[in-house]
Amino acid sequence: MSWRFEARPDPGLPVPAYWTVRLREGGATAEPPGGGQHLLEAADGYWARRGLPGGPEHVLAAPGAEQLLLAVLAAGGGEPVLARPAPAWQAAAAGLLGRRVHRVPTPAEGGGVPDPVALMETVRRARADGGDPRLLVLSAVDDPSGTVTAPELLHETCEAAAEAGLLIVSDETYSDTLHHHDTVLLSPGEMLPDHTVVLADLGATLVPADVPVGLARFPATPHGTSLRQRAERVLAGVRAVLSGPVAAATGYVLAEPAEVAEFGAAANRLHARTAAAAFRAVTDAGAVCRPPRAGFQLYPTAGRPGPHAAEAAEEQLTAALGRPVPGGQRFGDDPEEPRVRIDTGALHGTTDEERRAALAAPDPAALPHVAAALAALKAAVTGLTGVDAVSGSADTGSRGSGV
Repeated sequence: MSWRFEARPDPGLPVPAYWTVRLREGGATAEPPGGGQHLLEAADGYWARRGLPGGPEHVLAAPGAEQLLLAVLAAGGGEPVLARPAPAWQAAAAGLLGRRVHRVPTPAEGGGVPDPVALMETVRRARADGGDPRLLVLSAVDDPSGTVTAPELLHETCEAAAEAGLLIVSDETYSDTLHHHDTVLLSPGEMLPDHTVVLADLGATLVPADVPVGLARFPATPHGTSLRQRAERVLAGVRAVLSGPVAAATGYVLAEPAEVAEFGAAANRLHARTAAAAFRAVTDAGAVCRPPRAGFQLYPTAGRPGPHAAEAAEEQLTAALGRPVPGGQRFGDDPEEPRVRIDTGALHGTTDEERRAALAAPDPAALPHVAAALAALKAAVTGLTGVDAVSGSADTGSRGSGV
């Protein structure tokens, strides 16, 4: 089914014991729309530790970032501007409201932030054609590519968005998944706090991936307060509420006590090592790919460009690996380029036992089940690129174009 290809990547982590304990201890009463006071105070502390203070009255919580973006779009009106490529769920939220989507390409070096000059031109043309672009959705740490936007480009794009009168919606789901300490990451909420709504889906880091929990932080301005109030009414209208047990467990992990911080650090080490091994596997197989800097996904170009190349690559790799491997067309990318998102969390194992072993291993790629998964990935990509898996030779005409 389509939604399996358009879902967020799975981090492939075991469920930590503290989550199960806190879930069991949670109350039975559902949270009010937007979240209860205890949860919102915990969320405010989470944002404040990341340089985004503001107070719990400027925060909302919901069952996933998708519902929060839907609420922001419904409350704010107008049409969204999205990066190309961008997470599939962003365009899907706009589609539910019947909103036209305007796409702006990202630069070759990666990241989910549009080129500032192309952004200004896209907005100008859209408005000249009768369109109504009002907000820019971006992700400095990118899904699908796992790359990170340089601070200089992020600043230029945010300034361009402000000049064009666009509200910035910054999806920071993967901002806590950097692979290396020397990677510099900034938030639009730090640069333009009065013009930025920050979103985060906690399933990438703090809560199990199959438990939808999202947070939104609104500007501490009269406009931001009004937008938050309208978004809260949208959440109430569709009964987008968290259960009592999930809210209690989420409030605990948002405080980031030692056991939660240690689990997160171990998870990031695992993501970095597995992603590096997967990057070597796909490039050895002849694919062109930017090195991942965060998250648990790669976005290689594998094969020859042509009509429906992305869809064909999706079908072939999905069949070969036995799990969804979404093509670039899912992310608004050029359907004639054979690009796919490869979720590296799937390499950690299929059971909690295998995933715990990967999480604890100094070299997860040396584990038999991870090594087998990497070998299967290399073989599957080789089937697209035509690389000789033994000699490493290839028909370079079959590699397709780089990103």
